[in-house]
Order: sequence, then C-alpha cells, then structure tokens
Amino acid sequence: MLARRLRRSYSASVLVASWNVNSIRARQDLVENWLRDQRPDVVCLQETKVVDDDFPSEMFQRLGYALAVAGQRSYNGVAIASRSGLEDVEIGLWDERPGADRRLIAATVNGVRVFSTYVPNGKSVASPDFAVKLDFLERLRETLARKAAGVPVILCGDFNVALEPEDVYDPIKFEGQLHFHPDERVRLERLLELGLVDAFRIHEKGGGYYSWWDYRGASLRKNEGLRIDYVFLSRDLAERCVSVRIDAAARRLPRPSDHAPVIVQLSGPSAEALQATD
Repeated sequence: MLARRLRRSYSASVLVASWNVNSIRARQDLVENWLRDQRPDVVCLQETKVVDDDFPSEMFQRLGYALAVAGQRSYNGVAIASRSGLEDVEIGLWDERPGADRRLIAATVNGVRVFSTYVPNGKSVASPDFAVKLDFLERLRETLARKAAGVPVILCGDFNVALEPEDVYDPIKFEGQLHFHPDERVRLERLLELGLVDAFRIHEKGGGYYSWWDYRGASLRKNEGLRIDYVFLSRDLAERCVSVRIDAAARRLPRPSDHAPVIVQLSGPSAEALQATD
C-alpha cells in the first residue's frame, strides 16, 4: 500500500493542477496566461506534442517553475512543473522499452512523488491498440507499486477512461465502448487498489462534471463530455484535500485544448511538502 503518513505537522495550502494541453506550442500563450491567473504550485501536463529541445521552457522559468519534460515530435509528451523544485526525475514505466512513447514522467517535490501520465487512447475496442492501452494501465500499476511504495503520491493525467456512469454524459450509449469499456475500468480500479483516491470524488458525488468535450458537434455547449482527467492521491494526501474543481472556463477560451484543467487544493503538512519556500 502507498504511504498513509507524513512527517511534518504544520499547515499550509497548495494548488496542484493537471492539464492535457493538446500541444504546448500551439497553446503557449493560453497556458502562460492561465498559469499567471491560477498560480498552481505544481502542474502536470500531458499531450505536449513537442521534443524536449523545443519545449517552451523559458516561459515556465520566467514564472518561477522548475521543469521536467519527456516529449516527442507531434505526439504524446508529458511534463511536470513545480515552484518548489524537482528531484529524482524518472521517465517511463518500470519496464520501459526502447523507443517507447513518452507517456509517463515522475519527480519528487519535497518528499511527495508526483507522476504525470498520458494513457493511450486505444482507438477502438476492436483495434490492437486497445490491448496496448490495457497493458499500459497494468504496467502503470506495477510502476507505482515498485517506484512509489511508502511515500506520498500524486498521480495526475489523462487516463482516457471514464471510471463511473456519472463520468459519462450518456452511460447507456457508451457502455462497452471505448473510454467506458469494462476492461478499461477494471484496470483503472486495480490501479486505485494501491491506495489511491480520486480527489474529485472526495467532494463531488454527482454527474454532469466533465474534463473533455469533443471539438465537434457543439459538445461543449451541450455539456456532452467525459471525465477522463484525474488527480489521484495517496490516502495521506486525500485526507488533506480541501477542494477540487474542473476549470471548464479554460475550455471556452479561444483555440483551447479539448481538455479542461483539474485543480486540487491541499492543506496541512501535505501542502507544506509541496509549497515553494520563497
């Protein structure tokens, strides 16, 4: 099981955000303005779609963030930014294969192990890529079991899986389909069995809250979306979770990502570990 205790006992407050930006270069100004406005302490990004040398690192540095990136040209890509520094950066799953897609990065922020992941889409249930997606989720579980046992954990990302009927605008339509197939949900539930908690469901049990809307068919206006972006917390951190929100306003900006950021507020010693010291 993942750790349930923290060593420090004084209070603070910190914001942790996760966002599939769907190309960091295409949305650089949007992301910069959002960071200036929201001022998260830790940010996990997915689908950055850029090689490391072309990542807009200077923008993050101007805003006071240390940065770790793992990218590739035109596809995938993940990153972690922190106002409190980053240590022990690792890229990939525990058994990463040569030439693998860049879909997982981890770093330690003052004792808290932070992961940013972009789970494969799977394309369709009938596609060979669906099996790749299921395998990735299982290997992600094994990675956390091996690499994050005994420490506080924040696992952020676009999981491309809606876990519950409330996370789908039409669960009857989606049942058995991509993003809401039982095999996907079982794999994600197995991951949570390590001792992880869906931060959003700590505070909101109902439906109608989504993090992704298709660009097509007025999906956003109709609120026909899926909640497939998560911040999962080890139980020690979950106990300090003050609030969670999906920033749907970011999806309404000009030339937005099709995903909205998820923002978690932590308080107490968990937050102190993540908070910048300046």
